[in-house]
Amino acid sequence: MKFNRKGLTDQDLIDFYKALLLPRLIEEKMLIALRQGRISKWFSGYGQEAISVGATLAMAKDEFMLPMHRNLGIFTTRGIPLYRLFSQFQGKANGFTKGRDRSFHFGSVDHHLVGMISHLGPQMGIADGIALAHKLKKESKVCLVITGDGGASEGDFHEALNVAAVWKLPVIFLVENNQWGLSTPSDEQFAFKSFVYKAMGYGVKGKSIDGNNLLEVYHAIQEISEEIKKDSVPFILECRTFRMRGHEEASGTKYYPDGIQEEWSDKDPVENYRGFLLDSDVISPDENENMTQRLKQEINAAFEEAFAEEKIVFDEATELADRFAPFDYKERSASEEKEDRRLVDAIHDALDQSMEKHPELVLMGQDIAKYGGVFKVTEGLADKYGYDRVRNTPLCESAIVGTGLGLSISGMKAVVEMQFADFATEGFNQIVNNLAKIHYRWGQKADVVIRMPTGAGVAAGPFHSQSNEAWFTHVPGLKVVYPAFPADAKGLLISAIEEPNPVLFFEHKALYRSVSEPVPNNYYNIPLGKAHVVREGHAASIITYGAPVHWALDLAEEEGLDLEIVDLRCLMPLDEETILNSVRKTHRALVLTEDTGFGSIVNDLSALITEQAFDALDAPVRRVASLDTPVPFAAELEQGFLAKARLKETLMELLAY
Repeated sequence: MKFNRKGLTDQDLIDFYKALLLPRLIEEKMLIALRQGRISKWFSGYGQEAISVGATLAMAKDEFMLPMHRNLGIFTTRGIPLYRLFSQFQGKANGFTKGRDRSFHFGSVDHHLVGMISHLGPQMGIADGIALAHKLKKESKVCLVITGDGGASEGDFHEALNVAAVWKLPVIFLVENNQWGLSTPSDEQFAFKSFVYKAMGYGVKGKSIDGNNLLEVYHAIQEISEEIKKDSVPFILECRTFRMRGHEEASGTKYYPDGIQEEWSDKDPVENYRGFLLDSDVISPDENENMTQRLKQEINAAFEEAFAEEKIVFDEATELADRFAPFDYKERSASEEKEDRRLVDAIHDALDQSMEKHPELVLMGQDIAKYGGVFKVTEGLADKYGYDRVRNTPLCESAIVGTGLGLSISGMKAVVEMQFADFATEGFNQIVNNLAKIHYRWGQKADVVIRMPTGAGVAAGPFHSQSNEAWFTHVPGLKVVYPAFPADAKGLLISAIEEPNPVLFFEHKALYRSVSEPVPNNYYNIPLGKAHVVREGHAASIITYGAPVHWALDLAEEEGLDLEIVDLRCLMPLDEETILNSVRKTHRALVLTEDTGFGSIVNDLSALITEQAFDALDAPVRRVASLDTPVPFAAELEQGFLAKARLKETLMELLAY
């Protein structure tokens, strides 16, 4: 293995060696601790340290890096205190995730690190967002994200590369090609010889290097970084290496061909670099030994300090509170000046005024710029605020949701439009595993709103009409808003954008242009989690949200019924107090949704009322939902499918009980 110092001083080479040696010695310590039962799991990067250390040394300290399982050297080279790392590995409260996650599933904005989740690929979309923030702020910075050769088979790799290439983002996609995805060799993962061929397909540059050569990694990333700072284009860097140990220690390496580990041990990055320094008289054997012993003492002391920490004590209030980033809600009152606005107009106005209020806010979505979106909600905003801030996106929902999170990590705000709520499945992992969990895991806010045009009644069939809000109310860490009226929609969307937490904002397509009312002209907000009694009554309470609010109001007027109608407006957090007060007043409850019945929120509402207000009930709680089938296309079938077809009959049965 040849090392080209390219002007590095002897002291530089020694400092590089210390940075390389530290994660190797920690590896050795952790493998012993695992055998002793002092830690429960370990993902080894033994033999791959040159990639992590070389990359980190080449990046500026204020440039973000997004590492993976085998990148211990990134964390140590960035100066993470060792005792906190060991606390993290041991599941102690002083770890970065307070015992809520393990290994390197954490980040530290102070160290410009964003950790992975087990799904491997989603961090690449986040890197796009961080790089987009650099570009919008006109910062001369690069973002580096790491994926393995196995993880590069995921759709996230394609989406993130495609977005970065189209938007010309300064991202280095470092592929750590260690030739195995758990027990699956590379020739069963992909059919090409090098990831450089991938770069050609995306119209970006690529390079393949020896990932076990510390100086080759360092120089390559330094040169690539300088190049893409000038041109603002992404780059694929393949680092060829080998995973010497199992995917994690319990899985072992019995599936490896005979002799392959011995072959790669000759290319060991630490041994070869040490030999280079000794042969070049940069260090002496005694200096090497002294450095090794000092580092071992530091490691042992930090490990024991973390091991001595008390075990975590469970506190329910703390666990629940940490689902969301703290937010100091400040009321912004609605003005007396109003104008008749449709739902679509009110949402447009909320976006317009929020863009003016928050210069760091970016809107993203398919066809939302010049075209104004398929529902014309964003029409005119790109001309007013510029095409950098109102961005058309490729059909890459996962990467775009990840980009929103990357913008948030960089101190910005994002609103992502799903062209239809149904298409959220393409970004589902980012929503439920990254946005929803990131604050609970390591205290990082996710200042992202996802707009979700939803609902049936417009003969759009099974892939453009679903009511999928219950998918997300089930996920702790997400807020779910679903307005029924224009004035509410404006105030709630403004609040959602002000929030530092992820919000799914559902907008019923059939209401966009069918309902209107006087809407305050100014920038005002409505707190999330507050239901609204839209009609006072005494005979029964109908608890509902979205389009069914209007069904209930129409039925009450048509039949002359003394009904109380509660518009939830927000499904998470849920206003339990208003619901229960209404039921205790009327003594009868009907919970109504456009969603299909099984697994929908009406079941949770029914359980809440039964458990908390049973003594006040004069009749069983009744549920009305749409048929448990996909949403049909033909108008006649759709009308029979919808809960509206069964509302009157069920209500009359309740009133007659």
